[in-house]
Amino acid sequence: MARFIFITGGVVSSLGKGLMAASLAALLQARGFTVRIRKFDPYLNVDPGTMSPYQHGEVYVTDDGAETDLDLGHYERFTGVSARQSDNITSGRVYRDIIARERRGDYLGATVQVIPHVTDAIKEFAKADTDDIDFVLCEIGGTVGDIEGLPFIEALRQLRNELGREMSCSVHVTLVPYIAAAGELKTKPTQHSVRELTALGIQPDLLLCRCEKPLPASERNKIALFCNVRPEAVIPALDAANIYAVPQQYHAEGLDDEVLRHFGLTAPAPELTVWGDIVDRYQRPEGEVTIGVVGKYVGLPDAYKSLNEALVHGGLANRVKVHIRWIDAEIFEKDDDEIAAHLEPMHGILVPGGFGERGTEGKIASVRFARERQVPFFGICLGMQMACIEGARNLGGIAGASSSEFGETTEPVVGIITEWMSDEGLQQRADGGDLGGTMRLGAYPAELAHNSHAAAIYGTTQISERHRHRYEVNSHYREALEQGGLVFSGMSPDGLLPEIVERPDHPWFVGVQFHPELKSRPFDPHPLFAGFIAAALRQARLV
Repeated sequence: MARFIFITGGVVSSLGKGLMAASLAALLQARGFTVRIRKFDPYLNVDPGTMSPYQHGEVYVTDDGAETDLDLGHYERFTGVSARQSDNITSGRVYRDIIARERRGDYLGATVQVIPHVTDAIKEFAKADTDDIDFVLCEIGGTVGDIEGLPFIEALRQLRNELGREMSCSVHVTLVPYIAAAGELKTKPTQHSVRELTALGIQPDLLLCRCEKPLPASERNKIALFCNVRPEAVIPALDAANIYAVPQQYHAEGLDDEVLRHFGLTAPAPELTVWGDIVDRYQRPEGEVTIGVVGKYVGLPDAYKSLNEALVHGGLANRVKVHIRWIDAEIFEKDDDEIAAHLEPMHGILVPGGFGERGTEGKIASVRFARERQVPFFGICLGMQMACIEGARNLGGIAGASSSEFGETTEPVVGIITEWMSDEGLQQRADGGDLGGTMRLGAYPAELAHNSHAAAIYGTTQISERHRHRYEVNSHYREALEQGGLVFSGMSPDGLLPEIVERPDHPWFVGVQFHPELKSRPFDPHPLFAGFIAAALRQARLV
């Protein structure tokens, strides 16, 4: 039977509960246990799929096609365990399912209430498909005291009583701020947060205290006294040099030891060599490159969280430091001189995914610059589509090339996809239908041309990658594009949907319809990112 670790947060948001959960899971893995991590999001959206990146950061997509919270990306990157649709739930999804049951009459006329119906649904989600797992880590989004999060906290309280103390552990992540004027760390916010959680029926077993200064033993003892935990269960969590140093740091502070002590378990010391190698590669690079990311959500780095990490992983694979320059695509639409000024110093240019017309002409200009100046180029999702439109306009003789996503066009080099094949059979979507959950989502196979650059990068001609898009490059324009030098080197197994394009006459020019950043790990960098950074390093040595 699985043991459950419930992770809550207090005082303020953005304390790093997701990173903490991922790091603890990695430590338990390193001690020989199997793990699964789940995220409870209290907002009323069914999923984050229709939320603006500025509101919620990136949408992380699982193999089975779920649009989820970006914390699931942390979980996968730290554990290598592929997340599933059942690993992320929202208040919106809970209420949607309960109301659907009520409308069907499943409750036999009973009054439908938060307790027991909503809390029972949350508990069912937490326990589902966990029989073969040693530890299930459940992160509760938001902070203790949020109105929208109360049903989740109550469900947690009930579940702890049902499971018993020996099968559940509560970890509360809190803040110990440093007040510069007083020259002191203050424990009162932590005390009040724990008091709030205790008033809701949950006594935490461990406290993870985020602080920017070392936490003295006297303050740890004070927190332990007022929060009713052992001093050893007060774990300092100082800011780390990089996120991949966090597992080692938490182990040094005794986090995993305290968790096992709570459950009465013993296990060999964790094997952390792989994390030591990652940190060493990160902190002791043997070169550096600068990558220009020309996007439309660059004002919020979390909008490209997995992309950022995948570029770092590419640097780890080549043992180089990757400097990322986030460039707003719209500035290239206002002044042509800005293109050279911003892109000439770059050793590689990456155009990421996105939705809508804003900034697309700037992205197309970036593709042209990379092509003409022979700078390594990587286009992802919308970035690949912009590469095809640029090729059609400037080399394929199709001056009016555009995408139907941007309005009516006589030359829809990119058009909406209304049907495609999946493992479940033919998938169909209506143009103009609901936006949520109607894209081509999740992992799909692709076949690569044997003599292609893409096949050489992957080392195989059969791949599977995760998708999240509503528009596709129109294969009817394939001949015109290939005459302009843009080769279709990867296709869906039925030969209808373009997956990868490349330019054989270019040092490194690859566009992909999928999102390879979602499958990159620090201990297993994605081959496309490793190859892109290697090409950027060659470019840097030419300058």
